[in-house]
Formats: sequence, C-alpha cells, structure tokens
Amino acid sequence: MSILLSGDFHNDARGELAYLTKEYLIERYNRKLFGEISYHIILGDAGFLWPGQDEREALLLKELSKRPFPILCVIGNHEPVLGRPDLPEIDIGIGEKVILVNEKNPMLVFLKRGKVYNIENWKFLALGGALSIDKIFRKPNHSWWENEYWTEEEEKELFALLEKENNFDYVLSHTGPNRINRKVFALDAAGSQMKYHDKVAKLNEEIDSRICCKQWFCGHWHQVFYHYDEELKRAYQYLYYETALMRDTEIIAPGTTLVV
Repeated sequence: MSILLSGDFHNDARGELAYLTKEYLIERYNRKLFGEISYHIILGDAGFLWPGQDEREALLLKELSKRPFPILCVIGNHEPVLGRPDLPEIDIGIGEKVILVNEKNPMLVFLKRGKVYNIENWKFLALGGALSIDKIFRKPNHSWWENEYWTEEEEKELFALLEKENNFDYVLSHTGPNRINRKVFALDAAGSQMKYHDKVAKLNEEIDSRICCKQWFCGHWHQVFYHYDEELKRAYQYLYYETALMRDTEIIAPGTTLVV
C-alpha cells in the first residue's frame, strides 16, 4: 500500500482540486499505483469547515469521495478546525486519536499536533501550525484563529515525548524548520521575511535538531521545493500544486516521469 501527500488545499480556493481528482491521479501515477493508495495526507491549510461554505464544501467532498481512501490533514495556520473544540476525537487505528470532520465518503480527519502516528508501517511525527502574515486583514474566529500557534501545553507534551522517543520515519508539518526555509527561499520581499520570524518555524527547527528521520514533508509556501541536508542525511520536501507518493521503499517525487 502507499500514501499520497499533497500541499495546501484551501478548500479548492485556488484550483487545488485539479491535482487531486481520481482522473488526474490515475493519469499521474497510473491505475495500478492509484489502486494502492491507502491514505491521502494534506500538509496543512486544508480549509475544510470554512464558515459560510457548506454547500460548496459538500460538492468538494462528493468529488473527493470518488477516491477510495481517507484524508488525513495536518493542522495549518488559518485553519477553521482550530476554532471547533466541539469536534470529536476518534481512534481510526493509526496510533493517537484524530479530530473527526467527516465520517465517510470520504473519511476526513485532522492529525493532532505533536502526536505520533503509525500509518502503513511507517512512523510519523505530526506537527502543524504557522504564522498568518495576513492576520491584520482577517476576522478573528471567522477567517483566522489565534491558536494557529502551539499552546504551552502542546509544546511541553511534545518535548516530553521527544525525551523518550526521537526516531521517526517521517515528519509531517505545515511550515518547515526555519533554517531550511532560509536555504530554499530567497529573502527578497518583506512578506517573505515575516515568515522567517514565525515562532512555529523556529519550533520546528528545535524539533529538527532533536530527532532522527528519513524525510520531512511540509506545505505552507505554495511552491514545490526539495532540499537534501548532507550533514543530517535527511531530505525536506515542500509541496503545493504537485503530489508525492510514498510506497514500499521509495518515494515517487514531484516531477518524476513514470514508466508504465
């Protein structure tokens, strides 16, 4: 079995669905590989539950339900799920509990920040959150939620976890570690520079220095970039309008030409 990974979805606000439909994925990976997908992981800013978009979201979920696998979302920054403490937490058999948004057709859940999940025999550390640089233009509890940053309790629990357990196959986050963001993105605009002062990116950098993993996946930047750190011997994959497929001992990266 395999796992599909993609960047920000935004409830298809910018046409992201076009890269995630059943038809596109079969064309991209071929029908055999599509049939092996067991989960789809969205790396933050999925945008589900956006206020006032119930009918539109229902249509999106109907389209996504054509793909026979659950959707697991990393928590982004301006993410409506952050303002929904009423949502139930359930056990779907991947380790820690998840936050349930849609029970079936498709099953849609959010992974909790700072938790470890075992998915298809791989061990994942799920992180999340980031700075909303456009916060001043957003309405609190309608298009922005203050707990886009980790709570003190979340941070404390995470570092307690890392004292006992620091070896993972993969890391899932929204923004990347601060030092990696700086390596792959130019500091040539005021807006970009603000992102580098993101407390979550700095938290991710601290986490990065304390763990062992094969690869780190993130979104947030609305670009597709890959960086390999020779010193740490690990890769960092940023995703947006392309997907990656994790299967067996390989990762089919964005831009890979498949021989059918």
